[in-house]
Amino acid sequence: MIARLVLAAAVLVAGAAVLLGAHRELPDWYVRAVPAWYARAVYPLEHELAIRGAARRNGVDPALIAAVIYAESGFREGAVSESGAVGLMQLLPSTATEIARRTGGDRFELSDLRDPAVNIRYGSHYLGILLERYDGSLVEAVAAYHAGVHNVDRWAARGGGRIAVKDIPFADTREYVDDVVALVTVYERTYGRELGRAA
Repeated sequence: MIARLVLAAAVLVAGAAVLLGAHRELPDWYVRAVPAWYARAVYPLEHELAIRGAARRNGVDPALIAAVIYAESGFREGAVSESGAVGLMQLLPSTATEIARRTGGDRFELSDLRDPAVNIRYGSHYLGILLERYDGSLVEAVAAYHAGVHNVDRWAARGGGRIAVKDIPFADTREYVDDVVALVTVYERTYGRELGRAA
C-alpha cells in the first residue's frame, strides 16, 4: 500500500512537471513536495566546484547560481540564444567583455564563454554586481539578469523604489523570476552538500 502511494505521488509530481513545461512557474506546493530523488532526475547539477568557487569569490549563493544556470540553459554548455547569449549562464558577449575588462581578463576572447568555468565565473560576477546594485534584492537582481538593469530601474522608479514579482510588466521576466526563486529552494534542498550549504 505504501509503495503504491509513493508511486502515485511520483506520477503526480512527474505529471505536474510535464504540465509546467519542465521548470515554468513552479508553484510553492511543488517545490515543497518534490522528492529529492525526483528533483535530482529533473534538475541536474554539474560543475559544482566551479559554482562553489564562483559563489565564494562573488558573495553569491551557490544555489542561486545553479538555479540561474538551470533556468538559462538547463546545464547545456553549448547553449546559444537567438539574441546571441552564450553558454551555461547565457551571457551576452557585450556583458562578458565588460566583465573581462573590469576583472583584468586582458586575454579574454568570446569563445571563452563556451568554457563552463569561465562562463560560471563571469555570470556569477554579474549576479554579484546586480545583488549589490539592488541591495541584496533577489527579485530585482534576477529580473535585471533577465531583462536588463535599465528596465528594472525604470520599474522600480515607477513603483517607488522597489519591485515585487507582481510589479514586473514583462510576463516572460515575471515567470523567469518566479522560476529562479523557486529553483533556488529546489537546489538548496536537493544539492545542499554538493553546493557547500550542508554541514
